[in-house]
Amino acid sequence: MRRLHTLTRLIELWRVYAYLDFMWMTRDVRYFLINVVSDLILNLAGVTAVFLLAERFDGIGEWTVTQMVFLLGYATAVTGALDMCFTYNVLHISRRLGRGQLDHTLIQPQPVWMALLTEGFAPFSGSGTLITGLGVMAWATARLPLTVTPGWTAAVAVNLGASCAIVLAFSFLWGSLAFWAPRGAEEISSAAVRLIYQLKSFPFDGVGPALQGGLLTVLPVGFVAWYPCGHLLEMRAFEYGFLVTPLVAVFFVVLVVWIFKRGMRHYGQTGSQRYLLFGHRR
Repeated sequence: MRRLHTLTRLIELWRVYAYLDFMWMTRDVRYFLINVVSDLILNLAGVTAVFLLAERFDGIGEWTVTQMVFLLGYATAVTGALDMCFTYNVLHISRRLGRGQLDHTLIQPQPVWMALLTEGFAPFSGSGTLITGLGVMAWATARLPLTVTPGWTAAVAVNLGASCAIVLAFSFLWGSLAFWAPRGAEEISSAAVRLIYQLKSFPFDGVGPALQGGLLTVLPVGFVAWYPCGHLLEMRAFEYGFLVTPLVAVFFVVLVVWIFKRGMRHYGQTGSQRYLLFGHRR
């Protein structure tokens, strides 16, 4: 019964924030059109460089042009899902912590995890990148020799969610430093996410084992698109390889929950050393 109440509360909060986002997005026709057109241009520009490189050399390494398009679409969909669900500096959590805005969350009548999971939801203003990524994936899937089954589709959805969880956990992992150094670490999660975004669309098959291992552990950018896509496209022989990314996501989430709770205990003792009004959804 309690779980049902929690789920109902989550859906209600998502509905409220979706309504607020819709009202904000459609408050002016000119503003709405500018946002839609600019998002379309930026999303296409974001995948053009790697696509043109793959087209020029008829693929990159063992990845054909169509497989590269699928990888680009997958990486774009991950970015889009994060942009849609964790806006207003939830993804860049160190900004909230560094600016003393965690107090906004603590005084709300719901747990911190529920507030962070819902208040960044912006399905209208933030869905452009996700729609672009899913569209590119669908286009590539139709041209690849894949047997699309409900199981395969479910594996794609689970891996997309796991990739998002890894990026979010990595951001929170570094962003939690702002509990102890609010001014110095205010932008650190933004820099960490930016680094992942810059490398997310490239295949890493040709790099050395040491660097490849680093790109799957220290900087887990390989799990944003390259590793899960390799198994979803049946490019690797490991039978249950599609489960690796979800398992890694569970590890990162458990680790960051432990660290974030330690930061919260420290915050409970010291409080906020500074407060900036801007940058928070009110």
